[in-house]
Amino acid sequence: MEPMAIRDILIHPDPRLKTVANPVTDFDDRLRVLADDMLETMYDAPGIGLAAPQVGVLKRLLVMDCVKEEDAPPRPMVLINPAVTWLSEDCATHEEGCLSIPEQFAEIERPAEVEVTWNDLEGKQETERFEGIWATCVQHEIDHLNGKLFIDYLKPLRRQMITRKMKKLKREQARA
Repeated sequence: MEPMAIRDILIHPDPRLKTVANPVTDFDDRLRVLADDMLETMYDAPGIGLAAPQVGVLKRLLVMDCVKEEDAPPRPMVLINPAVTWLSEDCATHEEGCLSIPEQFAEIERPAEVEVTWNDLEGKQETERFEGIWATCVQHEIDHLNGKLFIDYLKPLRRQMITRKMKKLKREQARA
């Protein structure tokens, strides 16, 4: 197995971030390498979630770890072909950010609890109910797999302002 690598994170606007990702059909070593690299990239960023399209791979795979307590062990999760199977009627609002939209944050309302079914790295089906920051994170990352960004929930003017900032950031990075 090759060592884990930190991958480049795409910055909005990028057409790959607006593309619906393809289902994973091959549960092979390449998928494991991708999952390991994505976890490494997410922890390095640092972030609590990362979807494959954010590293330029249009596959339905996300990683997340929302453990915040200093003394708690990390809980890295790899969700392949995730699908929300149940949403609570109660909503919760969290301040969201995105590794593809650095230093921009907004209050986004989403269902407070969700049940998600996915495949693990062996292809085995898993189901779990998430709440709190885990519920927000998993919904945010599944949105990425569907070509949707958290700023798509904002009013057009605010969204355009953030997009302009990201274009400027990309120009600055290109010169660096």
